[in-house]
Amino acid sequence: MWNGKNKALTFSYDDGITQDKRLIEIFNKYGLKCTFNLNSGIMNEDGTFNIGNLNIKRMTQEKLPELYTGHEIAVHTLTHPNLLELGDNDVRREILGDKDNLERIFGKKIYGMAYPYGTFDERIIRIARECGIKFSRTTMDAADFKLPDNLMELKATCHHKNPKLWEILDVFLNYDGAEPAVFCLWGHSYEFDLDDSWECIEEFCRRAGNRSDIFYGTNSEVYLNV
Repeated sequence: MWNGKNKALTFSYDDGITQDKRLIEIFNKYGLKCTFNLNSGIMNEDGTFNIGNLNIKRMTQEKLPELYTGHEIAVHTLTHPNLLELGDNDVRREILGDKDNLERIFGKKIYGMAYPYGTFDERIIRIARECGIKFSRTTMDAADFKLPDNLMELKATCHHKNPKLWEILDVFLNYDGAEPAVFCLWGHSYEFDLDDSWECIEEFCRRAGNRSDIFYGTNSEVYLNV
């Protein structure tokens, strides 16, 4: 299925915030690949926000291509709005504007997206497809490893804070069935600071990484085989 392997592991992380730097170091250490969903319209001081006592900053554009080398970039809209609250033209501007910016910054075609706040409907899907989006991740967990039926309503396997994370991982690592199996983990890297849980993601990557029976790819490499 994937270079002769029947299992694939991929990651999807949102917002393009400064904690991505530490997360990328961990991914690279264990030979893993991630798709990072960025908001190109607020990669400045206007994109700074607070959760509790944590000040969360989006990164500026200058060093992004170097930082994300080896990983994939996807659309997360220009300014991270609830798309359901916008008219068609504004939805198109948010998606296509972000896609155009990211393709210019990174010099690569953009295929993927993650819905801000996980909000979408058939109208949003239609407009996203018209903008050239081929897959888009929701905030819903599938809690399994099946290939999705609809890539525009893509459910990751689970969020990294899922209380059954280790149980789900063990099932995946021990899986040797005939059907292809995908584990997609998602979240926001700032959550590791909020929850003081960097050891958790490091342990996940240590257990899951550098194995000969798993294909490690970006979302496009896993779901689109590109």
